[in-house]
Amino acid sequence: MSTMPESYRKFVSPLIAKARSFLETGETLAPIAFVGSFSSDSAIPVLLNSSSIEAKDGSALAIRLAADTLDADFIFVLMEAWSLRKDKLLQMDAIVDKYGSIGASPFAVDVVTMALETRHGVWMAEVPIKPKGISKRKRTIGTPEFRHFTEFDGRFVNLLPVKEGAAKLH
Repeated sequence: MSTMPESYRKFVSPLIAKARSFLETGETLAPIAFVGSFSSDSAIPVLLNSSSIEAKDGSALAIRLAADTLDADFIFVLMEAWSLRKDKLLQMDAIVDKYGSIGASPFAVDVVTMALETRHGVWMAEVPIKPKGISKRKRTIGTPEFRHFTEFDGRFVNLLPVKEGAAKLH
């Protein structure tokens, strides 16, 4: 299953359009997770705080609690980030060693990262942020191309509640 199922796409497409709209009016994107349930046809937004390790852990806990409360089927995380230019990906460790972070390097690219966690894996996309016209404030993104992953690890994944009778992915 490499293509994102339509039921999820229907949910994330308007959120991606809204993110694009924010960028195109000169705003920045607040890092946010949307915790959703198909059975209740609802979602809970959870603002993410990435100011410290403790704050990140607190944000992950808030997502997990929202997912438990809603008996969630999916979590969609959307945020601005820095990525490396594609021609520098293999040099990531050396770049981080030299500059301290990707964002501090001259090879950083502003992107919007998107991750949809489901019981069938995670779909992820990274879309470069480009200037919109000649404006210095207005920016935009293209259409994300999601890739499916069945193995993943990190602070902001594996946050869905285990459903009775559901097959575990890992």
